[in-house]
Amino acid sequence: MSAPAPSGEHPQPKRYGKLIVIAAVLLLAGFGLWATGGKVSNMLDVVVEREGEIFEFQLRHPWVVLALAYVAYTLVTGVSLPGAAPMTLVYGWFFAKAYGQVTGLFIALGVISFASTSGATLAFLLSRYLFRDVLQTRFAAQLEKFNAALQREGAFYLFALRLIPAVPFWVINLVMGLTPMRARTFWWVSQIGMLPGTFVYVYAGTELTGLSQLLDGDGPSVPWRLLVAFALLGIFPLIAKKAIAKFRPIEADTESADSAAPQ
Repeated sequence: MSAPAPSGEHPQPKRYGKLIVIAAVLLLAGFGLWATGGKVSNMLDVVVEREGEIFEFQLRHPWVVLALAYVAYTLVTGVSLPGAAPMTLVYGWFFAKAYGQVTGLFIALGVISFASTSGATLAFLLSRYLFRDVLQTRFAAQLEKFNAALQREGAFYLFALRLIPAVPFWVINLVMGLTPMRARTFWWVSQIGMLPGTFVYVYAGTELTGLSQLLDGDGPSVPWRLLVAFALLGIFPLIAKKAIAKFRPIEADTESADSAAPQ
């Protein structure tokens, strides 16, 4: 019987199975970039130009659209592509228009919440099992600080980072993959910690009357609720910081987290 892996180390999956999964993810992500010209703005242009066709397809195949939306968002966040924020707004707008504002809000929230956590966990696993050696060298100093904070506060440190965007989303995913944190702990803490911010972004999307407001600000009018939604986007980090401060002081940790971000 083989000896258990030492503490802090993780057994490696079979080489070929791992490489097949990674190759499939990268190929799908590459196809998505090729189809949109590598720009989120191009993707939005396609949605605007084919809006009628997209909603007609959604009426005929609602579950296919939900699955495609989930997979697309997971890939964008999983391979750290730019554009998650505008995609969140677009999803909020799309599902609100397709299902009504309240129902669409919760459908979009469910899709984005679970897809963003799936993408984050995908990046976490890629860091742990495929890019560990490279990333340990690249983020050596930052990794030491993350490990110290995790030893001191446990999963609450990750929760605070998710609730307060002190470190870029993709940096948290990659560096946490190098720590001893279990994947399931990373998943559920990220799921809960990102939910409030996701709700604010989705709500802002549901208040858009059209994508022109997102692309160039040429919407016919700006509803007061949309102004409130975008105001919430600005003040949410402050609200979250005050809420976290009731449980523990975060000044030292946010300073450490800021220094962990690549310069």
